[in-house]
Amino acid sequence: MRRSIAALSRLNRLLSRASLWLAGSGLIAMTVIVFAQVFARYVLNHSLLWVEPTAILLMSWFIFLGSAVGVHENFHMGFDVLLHFLPEGAGKWLRLGSDLAVLVFGVGMTVYGWQLMSRTWGTTLPVIRLPGGFGYMPLFVGGVLITLFIAEQVLNRLTGRARADEAPDAEDVLMSEA
Repeated sequence: MRRSIAALSRLNRLLSRASLWLAGSGLIAMTVIVFAQVFARYVLNHSLLWVEPTAILLMSWFIFLGSAVGVHENFHMGFDVLLHFLPEGAGKWLRLGSDLAVLVFGVGMTVYGWQLMSRTWGTTLPVIRLPGGFGYMPLFVGGVLITLFIAEQVLNRLTGRARADEAPDAEDVLMSEA
């Protein structure tokens, strides 16, 4: 079991790093094409019709990939205030409940993202001429990644591995760097 979790951990680190790079590249690409649209419209007096749908598609990708990376790095939202008022042992169970809620959310994103993607694949996105399913692909891929990343955390928590309970949250990391 530990070797399986370690293999999942390695896979997740690789997927997280790739997702972060893709999300960052998408943000840069969106910025460049929006700038090109502003330049073309106000300097050349010519609009680029493909910019808006392309920018929205890129934004969907970097939002969902970035959200998945946030789950992997344990930077997702949590209700830590309650942890300060409960006995020390209750934190493990509260965090497990939170992880299970994120797991259900990730599975829902995966299932419904797949349904939306497959049902709209036969349509065409106007102007950019891609299959309509491309518009929902980020939801599906983000759901798969969130599910994989949170499943690792749940398995770590259930087997008592250090990363799950002792990893600092985003606020702790940011406050220690300040």
